Amino acid sequence: MARPDPKAILSAAKSYLQQHPEEVVRALRGALGLRIGVPLDALRYFARELGGGKKMPKDIAIESAPPGLRISMTVDAMGTSLRVSLVVFVEELRVTADEIRVGTRISELRLEVLEGTQSPIAALVQSGALDLSKPGNLVAFIPKRPPMIVDAKDDRIVVDVMKIPKVETHAKLRKLLAIATPVLGVRAIRSKDDHLDVHLRATPSGLPAAVAAARG
Repeated sequence: MARPDPKAILSAAKSYLQQHPEEVVRALRGALGLRIGVPLDALRYFARELGGGKKMPKDIAIESAPPGLRISMTVDAMGTSLRVSLVVFVEELRVTADEIRVGTRISELRLEVLEGTQSPIAALVQSGALDLSKPGNLVAFIPKRPPMIVDAKDDRIVVDVMKIPKVETHAKLRKLLAIATPVLGVRAIRSKDDHLDVHLRATPSGLPAAVAAARG
């Protein structure tokens, strides 16, 4: 996976704001309502720039499907090229110094075997034997599934980002979370008007814990 270039990201952000000055007004309004609006163009940018590698998804497309996102991508599944599309909605987000738990619901899952691909997986997909209405059950049976997937059942998949080794051992991130999470939480994440809106929750009573974490 390509490593992000801070200068390139800053240049792209500056260019985007010059072309879309209305984003500044939207950001200011959002701040007053404890809401951070992320343009989907930003997610598309990172999908293009940070993609790459033989095992990484390719040709990623991201669209608004309120309250969730419609995502399409080309993936390699054990030598089988598949075009995958789905709608994902974040229904739970719990962030602490020890956990970044994201609960999602997935619907409208579609798998298409790309032309010229012949394999047992391709035959399985083309046979229609897979129950795509319950993607969580499919994930649950993946052998040696990533440890970050902590639960998968029916249409629900839950991941804990802190289970990723490089994230779990990132001391600066854990410190930042210990300071921020007592006073600032997330109520909901929803798509709207080609944006992904993060609705925040302020907890002033957590200020002493945040100060203690900052001093520790």
